[in-house]
Amino acid sequence: MNIDANYVAYAFLNTAFIILISPLFMGVAKIVKAQAQGRIGPPLLQPYYNLLKLAQKERVYSNKSSAITKITPYINITIMIVASLGIPLAFAPENSGGLGNIILLLYLLAMGRFFMAAAGLDAGSTFGGMGSSREMSISSIIEPITIIVFAALAFTLNTMDMHQMFQTAAQEMSFLNPALILVSIPLFIVLIVETARVPVDNPETHLELTMIHETMLLEYAGRDLALMELSHAIKQTMLMAILINILVPWGYAREFTAPAVIIGMLLFLAKGIILATFIGLTESSMAKMRLFALPNLFIIAFFLSMLTILLEVFR
Repeated sequence: MNIDANYVAYAFLNTAFIILISPLFMGVAKIVKAQAQGRIGPPLLQPYYNLLKLAQKERVYSNKSSAITKITPYINITIMIVASLGIPLAFAPENSGGLGNIILLLYLLAMGRFFMAAAGLDAGSTFGGMGSSREMSISSIIEPITIIVFAALAFTLNTMDMHQMFQTAAQEMSFLNPALILVSIPLFIVLIVETARVPVDNPETHLELTMIHETMLLEYAGRDLALMELSHAIKQTMLMAILINILVPWGYAREFTAPAVIIGMLLFLAKGIILATFIGLTESSMAKMRLFALPNLFIIAFFLSMLTILLEVFR
């Protein structure tokens, strides 16, 4: 099997795997959060049931909405699937085809955020406009910090390609590298911010005045809402994969064989469940921060990322 055939197989398997497991991680986080708060919580597979139910319902649009509202769900899911090709979950071919470039990944994530904010404004609703405004305010602060965080990764692993990063981390036992342990903290903060979780946002709230991400989805229904929810779940899994494969790359397939790929997938699933559990515990142990207090959290990510870069430059 040549490299081209390997990449086709990787693209199919990696995409199918991330679509399949992404709702599961959302369900794990919800169950852990509920039980930590003394509630039973939804069934583990409830996110799958929700997506299936929404997929069977019709779309409903405001009479003030334009084509932006209608195309955003398809743009978002396409962006996330393309971005997922640059983040191998459990294995990767030798040639990433340029899709593993960090700069491309950041541009794709920014494009998805832009269209979501535009869709929130498009219907002309009050809450949608507030959510889009808050989202852009937060992104104007966190996006430069996200660039610094990924720059710290590039400095530490001497590459800007995500495929090569994961392969290097798997070969060099990265859990023993102090720089990668240090940068894992800002990576976790970026994960929390990008997925709109406590203390930045509360995905479980129904109070529109405090919502950010969910407010931009209020005008969606049916299959459009299912695509938006799935896009959000895929985005969370991608960011989880970066943290997992950098910090604990045990089991990451170094060769493209069926046993190595299967073992890599199973181990990633186990590590993802553990990380989703930690996310749920973190959410249940913290309160949502005031909007103007969020920069204090972002400064921690910026400081630790810059410290990592300085350590690598003067090492």
